[in-house]
Amino acid sequence: MLSALLVAVPAAEPAVAAHRGHLDPSAAWGVPAHVTVLFPFLPVPSIDDLVLARAAAAIASVPRFVVTFPRTRWFGSDVLWLEPEPVSAFDDLIAAVMVAFPQCPPYGGEYGVPTAHLTIGRNAASVDELESAEGAVAPHLPIEQGVASVLLMAGREEAGSWSALHEFPLG
Repeated sequence: MLSALLVAVPAAEPAVAAHRGHLDPSAAWGVPAHVTVLFPFLPVPSIDDLVLARAAAAIASVPRFVVTFPRTRWFGSDVLWLEPEPVSAFDDLIAAVMVAFPQCPPYGGEYGVPTAHLTIGRNAASVDELESAEGAVAPHLPIEQGVASVLLMAGREEAGSWSALHEFPLG
């Protein structure tokens, strides 16, 4: 079973849900629109009270903030995403969690220091699908939301299997 720390962004759901539903596999798994703080996190059986306390302290070290998603961006031609502002708030959150859990490099260390983002779609059948989603999402921008907590979620790469295990408040 996989686990992740993420900031859910329900304010983005009206704009992105339909597109994520067929362009982002994690949406089918039950993962809401979100900005990833740390994935993969620890194996679920190893998440005990000490781990929860360490995560809580790291997350609480970052003050609450308001995020705006003013524009779409791309990673190559494979991933369409919303850019958060201020990105520095997410950078602080990601850094605090990385310091607390150095054994869990973001994305398994595949991409180095992560870029905070909200995925709309990835690895679609065609770039046209992603471009169509971008055109449909654009009129809904900017999207604004307060960020007050981080969710610990877990599940499998199976439809509807992800659920929230814990919620950590920001400072």
